[in-house]
Amino acid sequence: MQDFPLSISHILRHGEEVHEKSQVLTWDGQGATSASYGEIAHRSRQLAQVLRALGVGESTRVATFCWNHQSHLEAYLAVPSMGAVLHTLNIRLFPDQLSYVISNAGDEVVLFDASLTAVLARAK
Repeated sequence: MQDFPLSISHILRHGEEVHEKSQVLTWDGQGATSASYGEIAHRSRQLAQVLRALGVGESTRVATFCWNHQSHLEAYLAVPSMGAVLHTLNIRLFPDQLSYVISNAGDEVVLFDASLTAVLARAK
C-alpha cells in the first residue's frame, strides 16, 4: 500500500525526486515568490545543517515566528526532518499571550522574520 514511511524527510525526498521542477508559490508581503520543489528541498537541508552546527539535535524544540511564506515552509520541512521538534508560535497572539507561550514552551531556538522583531520584543 505504501512503499516508504510517511515522515517529513521522506515526503521532502519524494517531492524533490518526483516533482523537482514543479513550482511552489508563496507570498512574501511584497509579491509572489516562486521556487521549485528541488530548490525548497535544497534550502531545507541547508537550514538543517546550520541548525545542527548551532547544536540543535533530536528532540530540541525549535519555534518559528514567521509569516506563512517560503522561508517558513523551509523551516517547517527542515526542523522535523532532522528529528527536532517544531513549534509554530502564533503571530496573531497578544503580547502577553505570546510571552506566556514563549516562557512555557521550552523552545531552545526561535526562527523569526525580521519584520516581526518588534512584535517578538514586546512579548518580553
